[in-house]
Amino acid sequence: MDGGLLTTSDQIMPDWKERYKDKIASPEKAVSVVKPGDKMFIGSGAAEPQVLVKALVEKANALADTKIFHIMTLGVAPYTEPKFTDQFRHNAFFIGANTREAVAQGRADFTPVFLSEIPALFKSGRIQIDVALIQVTPPDRHGYCSYGVSVDIVKSAAESADMIIAEVNESAPRTMGDSFIHVNDIDLMVPSNEPMLFYHAEEPSDIAFKIGRHISKLIEDGSTLQMGIGGVPDAVLAYLKDRKDLGIHTEMFSDGIIDLVEAGVITNKKKSIHKGKIVASFCMGSQKLYDFVDNNPLIEFHPTEYINDPFVICQHEKMVAINAAIEVDLTGQVCSDSLGPLFYSGIGGQVDFIRGAARSKGGKPVIALPSTAKEGEISRIVSTLKPGAGVVTSRGDVHYVVTEWGIAYLHGKNIRERALALISIAHPKFRTDLLKAAKARNLVFPNEEERPFSGVIYPEDLETELTMPDKTTILIRPLKPTDEEGWLDFFHGLSPQSVYHRFFSTLRGVPYRDVQYYMDIDYNERMALVAVIPSESGGRIVAIGRYELEPSTNWAEFAVVVTDELQERGLGRFMLTYLTKIARARGIKGFTAEVMKDNTRMMDLFRDSGYRVETRLEAGTWLVKMYFS
Repeated sequence: MDGGLLTTSDQIMPDWKERYKDKIASPEKAVSVVKPGDKMFIGSGAAEPQVLVKALVEKANALADTKIFHIMTLGVAPYTEPKFTDQFRHNAFFIGANTREAVAQGRADFTPVFLSEIPALFKSGRIQIDVALIQVTPPDRHGYCSYGVSVDIVKSAAESADMIIAEVNESAPRTMGDSFIHVNDIDLMVPSNEPMLFYHAEEPSDIAFKIGRHISKLIEDGSTLQMGIGGVPDAVLAYLKDRKDLGIHTEMFSDGIIDLVEAGVITNKKKSIHKGKIVASFCMGSQKLYDFVDNNPLIEFHPTEYINDPFVICQHEKMVAINAAIEVDLTGQVCSDSLGPLFYSGIGGQVDFIRGAARSKGGKPVIALPSTAKEGEISRIVSTLKPGAGVVTSRGDVHYVVTEWGIAYLHGKNIRERALALISIAHPKFRTDLLKAAKARNLVFPNEEERPFSGVIYPEDLETELTMPDKTTILIRPLKPTDEEGWLDFFHGLSPQSVYHRFFSTLRGVPYRDVQYYMDIDYNERMALVAVIPSESGGRIVAIGRYELEPSTNWAEFAVVVTDELQERGLGRFMLTYLTKIARARGIKGFTAEVMKDNTRMMDLFRDSGYRVETRLEAGTWLVKMYFS
């Protein structure tokens, strides 16, 4: 091609550098275009255009009835101060610490809306944007500025605004992805070298680490993660150092992912879409984080309407979405945005990701919260939500709820099962009252046994795994009060002979009152272990072993039963060995048992145990004593 010829685009679009010079303005001159009654958008998070915000507030006396929209920002929000009530009215899509008081006092508004749906409000004109104040990086050689660390709803707001005023910040990191705006599309540009706004996360608490450990058990190799920022997400990441090929598709992230990227844990190789890329809409953190994302092709930022689209989210296999809650009621309703009637935050992207992960192949939607608030004074697992509290995630959307006391799986469960599961992960000191409240509301049976829930601490340290000869991994764990349905399924899966050998009777069923007896354990004098083949909903019980101590003799009666398909494969022997270890650690002298004469498998277990065994045959039943010393 002849280098002297002008292309069509050259003729239409003058040199952007010439136009750039004409757009440069001081902060004061730039905001002078704002008129009374204008509707304004201010950039998000750590990319708040601080210089422009200060200039806008300095011009307050020349303004009136100016409406300001944004999601959470890290900087100051002086326009929400009482003295500016006549000049500015803020409308929050997500309430941050800098606007919470103004919303609570009625000096600012709150619009509850899914984060994925905010851009459509701008583009459709249902929310008009006259002026957008945004922060961008300096233009590259092609004239493109990056939105930096906040693309989220900023891009759609800017594209919908009648006028765009950009603070061109030399300190802003240049991020990749769908995160650019051309100089020609910006009306006024204000040079700046303002330091970036930092988000300083507190070190995870002991409770956060306990929650993080539970959640980490749900995360498999090759999972794609969504998580926010704060103690629990950072604690989760701390337990993932042994995972392989994790991916990230998230609304936001912070410093916590850097170590896992550098350690080769987060590779994004197994992602179903955007393979090899960390994909998000914004980030907040330290200077280390901003240096990490700067010009880094590993990381792509995309607008919220794409990142938070449940259809996009669900395309990732093994999508794990981790979101926080303020309180959860016994039916599974999740309040995440208010303290009773007091609006605290917002809907945000929780429902977007909960629904997206729920529809992912192998996906896991997780709601995480400490079991108590106010230094342990109140329970966050509650009988009913506080008056005025909003339901962000409905009981029909909830799958996993996690506290420091364990994991409750609710999806597809009836109200009674949900209530019992949630009580089991509440703080022990509140469980009895919660069960009483559940009885009063007829959420559970009136005769529901209280003892298993009343302050009994689940011994998580006793959980272990057994690999069978065919490489099947079986989880061995203590029985939980919520295992009643699994116990019944196990019972009805046994052959008549196995039932007869275990219960000395040809039982056709087990009344609920009797099932409760088997659930009534204290992990000390009454101990039971179950062998479980894990699954998304908790797994299938394939063996149960238990002992019950007679305190007057310090001997414990032992029993074990294994599903017929797994008998004679070492599972019963393992259960006996492991329960023996537990009993010995508790100072128990030995086991006793009654074994039917023809139950040769059980007798072989005792004889091959390695301990001294005494037997005596009475009326067709072997009376067994196995000495620990």
